[in-house]
Amino acid sequence: MQPGDDTRQPSGTLDVRRLGRTTYEAAHRLQLDLVDARIEGRTGDVLVLTEHDPVVTVGRGTPEGEGLGLDVPVVEVERGGEATYHGPGQLVAYPILALPPGRRDLHRYLRDLEEVVLGVLAEFEVKGSRRPGLTGVWIGDRKVCSIDVAVKRWVTYHGFALNLHTDLSSFRGFHPCGLESDVMTRLADHAELPPSNVLEEVLVVKHLCRVFGLELPPPLPPADPGDGFPRLPIL
Repeated sequence: MQPGDDTRQPSGTLDVRRLGRTTYEAAHRLQLDLVDARIEGRTGDVLVLTEHDPVVTVGRGTPEGEGLGLDVPVVEVERGGEATYHGPGQLVAYPILALPPGRRDLHRYLRDLEEVVLGVLAEFEVKGSRRPGLTGVWIGDRKVCSIDVAVKRWVTYHGFALNLHTDLSSFRGFHPCGLESDVMTRLADHAELPPSNVLEEVLVVKHLCRVFGLELPPPLPPADPGDGFPRLPIL
């Protein structure tokens, strides 16, 4: 069975895949499968939500040698941007969206993802901001969310990583998104958060649907969608 064969939804709806804790490699393989399925019309738009085992990923813009000597795996990926960290206490969102003709602008898409995160922060009465010439979301003079994307035939993948309870020492030893490591912050230092990521997952779904004009489909049974990742309970 191919990814998405049993989960196709009407146009304008969003299939949410809550994976829980994953390795980066497993989630990356799932993304690539879902991108192909979306291009071929075998699935609709999908949002993958996960929390990774510790890893540093390096995009196409990363200077040679960045990440050498780190004590966590370093994985080269096809997205834009430079190196960033993924690990426990972080919510990672991978939207697999077929951008319609009126939205086929990567700069707009990046700003739209920033708007999603700004909406999530506002739910905690935290004022986030953008920085001219940079991608991501900031709280004051610290960066709380990294955003790096890729597209294939105008279907998006990769996405954003929002630091919730993240151990910020994990950003040391390299330049996250080309910046100094002490520029990073986490939402837990600015608001009271629950111990799990479930509330933040709900809010990401809410604001991604708002920004992109999507809706959630009727509830599906918690079946295995055929990609090797059992569904967590529907939000």
